[in-house]
Amino acid sequence: MKTALITGANKGIGFETAKYLLQQGYFVYLGSRQVSNGQLAIDGLKEEGLGNCELVALDVTSQSSVDAAAAALSAKGITLDVLINNAGILGAYPAPEGEAGTLNAQQVFDTNYFGPVRVTSAMLPLLQRSAQPRIVNVSSEIGSLQLHQDPSWPFYQLKDKAYGPSKTALNCYTIMLAYQLADTPFKVNSVCPGYTATAMNNFNGVGKAADAARTIAGYAMLDDAGPSGKFFNAAGEIPW
Repeated sequence: MKTALITGANKGIGFETAKYLLQQGYFVYLGSRQVSNGQLAIDGLKEEGLGNCELVALDVTSQSSVDAAAAALSAKGITLDVLINNAGILGAYPAPEGEAGTLNAQQVFDTNYFGPVRVTSAMLPLLQRSAQPRIVNVSSEIGSLQLHQDPSWPFYQLKDKAYGPSKTALNCYTIMLAYQLADTPFKVNSVCPGYTATAMNNFNGVGKAADAARTIAGYAMLDDAGPSGKFFNAAGEIPW
């Protein structure tokens, strides 16, 4: 049975991705910053008969929390086949000016960029045990520099100081990591789930979390011929 770790998996897209992978026969570790919220998610999955899951206390903004999670998983002697860096925050939008704006950007980057860097670095030894390791960085087309130069793009006006740049940085990390792991069995990709109705946007998105989950999971389940170092959404490849 293959194993997956999903950060921010207690709700929304992360939770639905966990559910989908469980339905595909994976054992899923649900990372959750708040243990109580994570346990509610685990209980909900088990009520649906999806029992091959376990809670992992994991705050991606805390190095000690990330290290503790990696140590706990390592102590189990597991092989980690999939890492999905899903945890993310929007931050204040529109961003405030001055020092408050700088602090807001720092907080967003700490979760959306440095979080995946921390978690990936800590989990890499477990992933290296897998014959087909997969890393999915949950990104957003809001991070695409090329699309931001196209006035016909539907989200052209959504330019901010924090969320968009944090996803641009995450995409760059995807490229760098895929290059570093190019001569290994790893597949590393950024995936945009689309404008999905979640708590992050007060459920104003037009897509369903379950549909976004299938898109993300598809790149977590790539075969050996699959791409690496690319950026995708449900419709296909997105320009950087």
